[in-house]
Amino acid sequence: MSTVDPALELDTGKPRLSVKEPAVRYDQQGETPETERLREAMRHFAKDFHYGAAVHMDSCIHCGNCAAACHFYVTTGEAKYTPIWKVEVFKQAYQREAGPFALFYRLFNLKPAVSVARLREWQELIYDSCTMCGRCTNACPMGIDIAALVGQARHAMFKAGLVPHELWAVAEKAEREGSPLGATPKVFQERVEWMADEHEVDIPMDKDAADVLLTMSSIEIMKYPESIAATAKVMKAAGYSYTFRSDGYEATNFGLLSGNVDWQRDMSMKLINAAIACRAKYLILPECGHAYSAMRWQGANMYGKPLPFKVRHITEFIAEQIQNGRLKVKKAGGTATFHDPCQLVRRGGAIEAPRVVMNALGLDLHEMDNSKGRNWCCGGGGGVITIHRADDLRYKTFQIKMKQVDETGAEKLIMACSNCRQTFDDGQAHFRWDRTAESLLELVADNLEQ
Repeated sequence: MSTVDPALELDTGKPRLSVKEPAVRYDQQGETPETERLREAMRHFAKDFHYGAAVHMDSCIHCGNCAAACHFYVTTGEAKYTPIWKVEVFKQAYQREAGPFALFYRLFNLKPAVSVARLREWQELIYDSCTMCGRCTNACPMGIDIAALVGQARHAMFKAGLVPHELWAVAEKAEREGSPLGATPKVFQERVEWMADEHEVDIPMDKDAADVLLTMSSIEIMKYPESIAATAKVMKAAGYSYTFRSDGYEATNFGLLSGNVDWQRDMSMKLINAAIACRAKYLILPECGHAYSAMRWQGANMYGKPLPFKVRHITEFIAEQIQNGRLKVKKAGGTATFHDPCQLVRRGGAIEAPRVVMNALGLDLHEMDNSKGRNWCCGGGGGVITIHRADDLRYKTFQIKMKQVDETGAEKLIMACSNCRQTFDDGQAHFRWDRTAESLLELVADNLEQ
C-alpha cells in the first residue's frame, strides 16, 4: 500500500502525466579497474571523515522523520529514497573499516563489504534523488546533517569515477572553460555589452578598484541575461562603485555539486582572487542557491583563511541597502508568494532578507504552507536538473510545488534563485502549468525610485 500523503495529491483540473520508473543506467568515467575504483571511493570517503561525521553515522534511531521530510520519498513512497539510507553504503564501510566495533563487523561479517556494483546502484540515490536541500537535516531529532553526509559521499563517488554523465560533463567543462554552460569570458563580455546597450545602464568590466565585485551564474548569463542589467541598476541606485571582472565572474560551482573538491576550490579561488585584485569590500553572489553555499559558507575553507571582504547574496545586499536607506523602491503592489530557495533560506539562514525586500515593494505576501526554512525543494537543485534519467522522478516531486503555489492564490510567483527559476520554467512547460516564475532581483530593478 502506498505511503504517499494524500494531502499532496494534485488536483489541477488538467490531465495527469504518468511518471515512469527511472531508467536503469549507471555511468562511469575512465577505464579504471574495479578494484581501483573501490579503493579510491573508500580512501576518499575516509579522507573526508571526521569525528562529527562518525557521531552522525552512529546516531540514527530509525525514526523515519527524514523520510517524511524528503520530496522524493513523499511523492513515491519508496523506502530506498529515505534520506539516511542514501549514505548507508558508506555507513557500512565506516562500520567495517573505521568504527569502534570494526573488528567484530569484519570477523563475523555483520555488514557485507562494499563493492563497486553496490556503489553503482547507489549512484541514483546519491545524485539523481537528492538535491542536498537539507529538509531531512532539519527534521532529524538527532541533528544528523544528512545533506552534508551526501555531499561527502559525492566526493568519494567522484574519485571512483561514478558520477552521472551529464553532471560530470558540465563540471569538467566548467573546470576547462570557466563555465558549465559555455559562458566563456568572451561570451560574457558580449552579454554585458548587449544588456548595457539595451537597458542603457553602465556595466563596467575589469575595473582595477571597486567597492563591489559582481558575479553571475551561468544560467543567468545564458538564459536570464536581464539579471546582468538588473544587478547593475541596483548597484548604481545604491551609489556603490562596482565591476564585473573577466577573471572572476562565474559563481556557479559544479565542483561542489559533482563532488570534486579540487574543481570546487578552483572555481571559488577565481572569484576570491578577482575580489582581492580590485580591492572589493563586497563580493556579491547572484540569484543562485548553490553559488551561495559554495562561497558564503565554504569560500574561506577553500582560501585557507578568513576572506578579506564580505560575501552577500544579492537578496541580502538589497535588503541591507533598503534598511540603511541607500536604496529606495516604489510600491509594486499586488499579491505574491515566494519560493524559498533551499540553499539560501534553509541551509543559508537568509530567511527574512527576501521578505524585507518584498515588504518594501508593497507586496501582499501569501506564504506557502510550510514556508521559510520548512519549504519544499523545487526538486532540481544539487545538479539533479542536469541528469536526464532523473527527469521523470523530478517532475513527480515538482507537483508538490505546483500544489503549494496554487493554494496561495497569489498573483505573482517570486524567487531568488535562477536554478529554481529554471526548474519552475521546465516544470511549467512539462505540465502546461499557467504560472510563471519571476526574479526578485529583476522586480526590484523594475521598481527603483529614480
